[in-house]
Amino acid sequence: MLLDTHTLLWFLNDDIKLPSNIKQQIEQASHTYISIISIWEIAIKIGIGKLKVEFEFQDLPEILLQLDIQILPIAFADTEIYIDLPLHHRDPFDRMLIAQAIHQSLAIVGCDAVFDNYPVQRIWE
Repeated sequence: MLLDTHTLLWFLNDDIKLPSNIKQQIEQASHTYISIISIWEIAIKIGIGKLKVEFEFQDLPEILLQLDIQILPIAFADTEIYIDLPLHHRDPFDRMLIAQAIHQSLAIVGCDAVFDNYPVQRIWE
């Protein structure tokens, strides 16, 4: 499973916006990923003051390691898929997540229903 950025943040913060069954699925999954694009998005939003987190950004790799969440790099094949995606979703970060999910045959864990317009499985409630 590939976590959307907000899903990761809600998971790390034990936020009530994350449904308990989704939290449980993340904890029990054999393979959980976060895209490097999500880490970049977090860095951008922290840098411009749009996001505050309850951890030190530089500690994120260690936090992910402890939670057994792997960082998924961007492959050239992901960018090739990205180019051909219809513009149902205009957010470039989410579009890359969609491309990676297609390329890696991963389900996306997130509440954004626009993901449903693409050939990916979305897990939410």
